[in-house]
Amino acid sequence: MDEDRPLRRGWTTGTCATAAAKAAYTALVTGDFPDPVTVTLPGGQTPAFALARHSLDDGAARAGVVKDAGDDPDVTHGALIVATVRAGPDGSGVCFKAGEGVGTVTKPGLPIPPGEPAINPVPRRMIAQAIAEVCAETGASGDVEVEIAIPGGAKLAERTMNGRLGIVGGLSVLGTTGIVVPYSCAAWIASIHRGIDVARATGLDHVAGATGDTSEKAVQRLHGLSEAALLDMGDFVGGTLKYLRAHPVPKVTIAGGIAKMTKLAQGFLDLHSKRGSVDLEALADMATGLATDGGGSAALRAKIVGANTTPAAFAEAEAEGIRLGDTVAAAAWDTAAQVIGGTDMVLEIVVFDRNGDLVGRAPFAPVHDVPRERKRR
Repeated sequence: MDEDRPLRRGWTTGTCATAAAKAAYTALVTGDFPDPVTVTLPGGQTPAFALARHSLDDGAARAGVVKDAGDDPDVTHGALIVATVRAGPDGSGVCFKAGEGVGTVTKPGLPIPPGEPAINPVPRRMIAQAIAEVCAETGASGDVEVEIAIPGGAKLAERTMNGRLGIVGGLSVLGTTGIVVPYSCAAWIASIHRGIDVARATGLDHVAGATGDTSEKAVQRLHGLSEAALLDMGDFVGGTLKYLRAHPVPKVTIAGGIAKMTKLAQGFLDLHSKRGSVDLEALADMATGLATDGGGSAALRAKIVGANTTPAAFAEAEAEGIRLGDTVAAAAWDTAAQVIGGTDMVLEIVVFDRNGDLVGRAPFAPVHDVPRERKRR
């Protein structure tokens, strides 16, 4: 790859599934497949996709789109995403089914409940919107069963975290914006540095680094920050803080979801899943230490240690009246403060759930007396 050229963006599995579903439903209603087929992304973009295959049988239409992930090292790059659409009962709306290579959720703690196809909420909404667009043009009812398949997906899923998360039988259909942004450490960290440079140059006294889109929007609302004050930090909290140590801004907020901020609390400065996972044993110790009885129940500890995801572990604690958020935020503050210790900055940590609701906070406090960082993971 030419290191000097911009990395090429691609399309999520959810976008490809939407294109395939729209083409299939159009053919089911009209007898003709649109090729290329145009879809609407959550941000309003309207890309068009060529069909790799299509067929129309008695009562079912099938269309396939090959996924192009751009320059991202995505395991599904080049995979065929197939949608089969059939008429459903009157009033049923859009129902989803997992075809070959698409997993089924078997454990709680994910955005989709157990028993459902592993098709995430945003792709479901995109597909439903595409079906509605066809209905608006043709007068069709929109009562359909949409089956998404990824041939070979079960084998590809072995290279993902799906098995550990309780998604069995294949891959997940993912995407929040419809667009794949290539994962390039050097390019991403460089963009963080440039964001800090711009903030300093324009006289901003407060910046917020967020691990993802939900936490970024939430911290922007929390503090009424401008776009220029937001740093798309991703997993690179260490790189962000180290650059801030050399190029300080008076006020710094680090924002993230429950799992990412728990990893920061446990000493990780690179929050990518490849660098390690949340220590649920340690989280259980934290939860039971907060229990009003001085030790917490053995049952709670077992539930947290056996939880499918970190948010699920938090939910188990919440069910017993134990709020972990502030404690996790305080420990995350300690980790982050050691990186920027000895400066005149003040630091805040905020933890949000997947809905963008605030669940934990370590308020602004100075770091000038905090010892500089020890070796971190």
